[in-house]
Amino acid sequence: MRSNRLPIVYFLTVFFIFILLAFAEGKVIQFDRDFNGKIDQWQHKSDKDKLLKVEHDKNEDGQIDQIDIFDGHNKPIRVEVDRNLDGTVDQTQYYSKNFVLEYVEKDSKYSGIMDWREVYRPNNTVVRLETDENQDSKMDVFQYFSSDGHLERVEYDTSHDGKVDRWEFFESNEALILINFDTNHDGNPDQWQHFKNSTQLKKVEYDTNFDGKADRFEYFDSFGKSERIK
Repeated sequence: MRSNRLPIVYFLTVFFIFILLAFAEGKVIQFDRDFNGKIDQWQHKSDKDKLLKVEHDKNEDGQIDQIDIFDGHNKPIRVEVDRNLDGTVDQTQYYSKNFVLEYVEKDSKYSGIMDWREVYRPNNTVVRLETDENQDSKMDVFQYFSSDGHLERVEYDTSHDGKVDRWEFFESNEALILINFDTNHDGNPDQWQHFKNSTQLKKVEYDTNFDGKADRFEYFDSFGKSERIK
């Protein structure tokens, strides 16, 4: 009786279509994931058959728009993404060996500079957001978040010298309560502004001799006018 079983090659073709390319350092397997006749994924392996990286062309325009870096691990340790599909990587995601997201860097303005960095806790919540506001490749604003996601404080490098010189502190409802300033750029705060309901200035403390202690105090009325100095 004639068998109705189809050749094994047929079943392999159903699952994926690939072309195997050999190189001295390893091999590249090309896939057509949606079976439309266009190659849209490339798996790079070492000569010991360890997965090194996977390249994706997700919109099938002929350009790589995502690269998963494995470097021999079972899961990616880095993912590079071209978000605006212009041929340039503008977002990189970094993972631990256990594939836990650690931080993400972005070119938020598509200027060629990674000016945005999100740092994550092991539970996948953001602990810190860093931004480069003047595009000098150095982070100058640092936002810190609680485990439940609310903003706790913001640090600024307003002079762009690599040192924080302004600190803002927030209550659990994200109302601003305090701003510290380092006016002489010695790394220590020497002015403290206290607020009510984020915008109403109540008191300012000054360290006029820069010894780390407030020695002048200014108080303000409900209209923000100075009413008393001591």
